[in-house]
Amino acid sequence: MLKSKNLLIGIVGTLVVIVLVVFLLAKDNAELISPQQFNSLLQSQPIKSVSIGDDYIYLYTDSKSYKTAKSVFSPSNLQDIAIKVQGHMELGEIFAGIGIVVLVVLGVMVLGRALFLTFKKPLPSSSIKPFYQTQTFQENASRLEDTPMAPPIHSSVRFKDVAGIKEVKEELLEIIDYLKNPKKYQDLGISLPKGVLLIGPPGVGKTMIAKAVAGEAGVPFFYQSGSSFVQIYVGMGAKRVRELFSKAKATTPSIVFIDEIDAVGKARGGNRNDEREATLNQLLTEMDGFEESGGVIVIGATNKIEVIDEALLRSGRFDRRVYVGFPDLEERIEILQIYLQDKQYHLDLSEVARMCVGFSGAMIASLVNESALSALRRESKLIEMRDILEVKDKVALGKKKIQALSEKEKNILALYQSAKAISAYWLDVEFDKVTLMGEFILDIDKEVLSKSEMNNKIKVHLSGIIALELICKEKYTNAQDDIKKACQIAREMCEEYGMASRIIAREGDISEILTLAFEEQKEFLSNSKESILLLAKQLLEKEKLNKESIKEITQNVF
Repeated sequence: MLKSKNLLIGIVGTLVVIVLVVFLLAKDNAELISPQQFNSLLQSQPIKSVSIGDDYIYLYTDSKSYKTAKSVFSPSNLQDIAIKVQGHMELGEIFAGIGIVVLVVLGVMVLGRALFLTFKKPLPSSSIKPFYQTQTFQENASRLEDTPMAPPIHSSVRFKDVAGIKEVKEELLEIIDYLKNPKKYQDLGISLPKGVLLIGPPGVGKTMIAKAVAGEAGVPFFYQSGSSFVQIYVGMGAKRVRELFSKAKATTPSIVFIDEIDAVGKARGGNRNDEREATLNQLLTEMDGFEESGGVIVIGATNKIEVIDEALLRSGRFDRRVYVGFPDLEERIEILQIYLQDKQYHLDLSEVARMCVGFSGAMIASLVNESALSALRRESKLIEMRDILEVKDKVALGKKKIQALSEKEKNILALYQSAKAISAYWLDVEFDKVTLMGEFILDIDKEVLSKSEMNNKIKVHLSGIIALELICKEKYTNAQDDIKKACQIAREMCEEYGMASRIIAREGDISEILTLAFEEQKEFLSNSKESILLLAKQLLEKEKLNKESIKEITQNVF
């Protein structure tokens, strides 16, 4: 009899909980609209009531309810809305606000007590409570759920505030115009890239570029670090991704910027865990779903594109990739002007910029700041060249040697790169421009390559070390990467393409190809010393030369 009574109580309690669950599921069925649509409804529709919650503003008409993001309205806007519409809270809202808490507590208590009395059994002494039911885990998970997403930023940064990114600006002008005038593109059936991936070493200004895009377009800017999505609790990372994109869609047009996106976008498989994969899958899904809402551009930043999952890089997600490199001479002068504009100085900016070969924008900012501190220690308000010289090595400390080059090293690099550029020009190996630092030969993806084309690539990679041997009578360590590439091409010719003297290649065939290319190119470069020296001089002055400049120099010599 007692068990039947307890069972009846349990059934009633279960029904109460089911009713509460249904009520909770149906509680917030308001349609999510943009702020513009919200203002339009406020002016044109008969309004029953308006209520302001933690994240959303709710608008109730006779037939439907709507909501829009609260974060885009200023406090004065919210006050105007409250004065304009004197609504009243419905009984269901009061019930949802206070009564639901009481009912949930009572329902859970009744159901728990009934089930406990009905099915009570002694637990074995050896039973161990799973770790995921412990209070510590539940408290931590609850704390993560309650952590609010960062509100959107209305960026005040403009392109004029970011120097040294001329080529990057040109790539992003279409994005800005689309965010300003989306209807112009939509009327013509044009869809712009859904995602832009900024790729470059640390400190070159990827975050500043994203802020400048948002500032130029005048749209909300949602910033998140890739690591903020990586949680130890399954489902929490995916939940944060959904919340971020939900808020971005509610404030369209807008920009979502994910810094260090490789933290959440690493290739799946191997030692990856379920939580990281679930988060990445949610990000892929959200980027695919932009066609319905439109007006949301995703900008990601990374310096490790090689580890990012291929699905994230495919068309329809990050369609456009923008490479942000170290600034050249003219760009470094512009950056120095920006950071020195509110300081007193007596400097030749061109001379300072030449001393900073390989410095990123962040390193130049640090150089200026440290120089100002050095001047302050001298009890002077004027930054002078001696302050720059005193802190230059301190700023570069810990960086690769190539980022703080001596005059001798710059001369060696100029000769090395000039020899490669002249060889590439005469051998028709694709390149766009030659720089004082870094690889400039384009890796064109062609289905069919001839033996001559592959031999020419080997010759270009060997040209730098040959030129230094001819002119400086010495070999240097900067040829390491080019030698590896030349050996790799020769190995592919022998082992994969049957281009050696024998179809079935032997170990000596690789050496034979490399030696023949070396000797032929040495003969060519020994007759091109004048061109190499002239081009190296120009490269030292400008640090970057396009193909037309190289053509002009070589034609004048020959």
